[in-house]
Amino acid sequence: MADCLFCKIVAGEIPAKVVFGDSDTLAIADLNPVAPLHVLVLPRVHVAKLSELEDERLGGHLLQVARRVAKDAGYADNFRVVVNNGAGAGQSVGHLHMHVLGGRQFSWPPG
Repeated sequence: MADCLFCKIVAGEIPAKVVFGDSDTLAIADLNPVAPLHVLVLPRVHVAKLSELEDERLGGHLLQVARRVAKDAGYADNFRVVVNNGAGAGQSVGHLHMHVLGGRQFSWPPG
């Protein structure tokens, strides 16, 4: 999508601090972190939100990348993965992404 912020990051048109990348995914540091570890894991293909993801293999791979990012940062046993689906759930960029958070205590329920 020509106007999608994350598609532009994936294409290299907008710089980002890349934490991990492979042929299907890109993991980047969040510009406004809310925890010592705050990484966004996104698919390289444009999928607007989780409810539109039909590729089960890609969905599983995104979770495995989230796990790897947390492990590589030293938070293998204590991290949170958040996916906001739609504007009403707090999704601010219309490209599926997972927030991987670690390094501090999290409360429940999330805000």
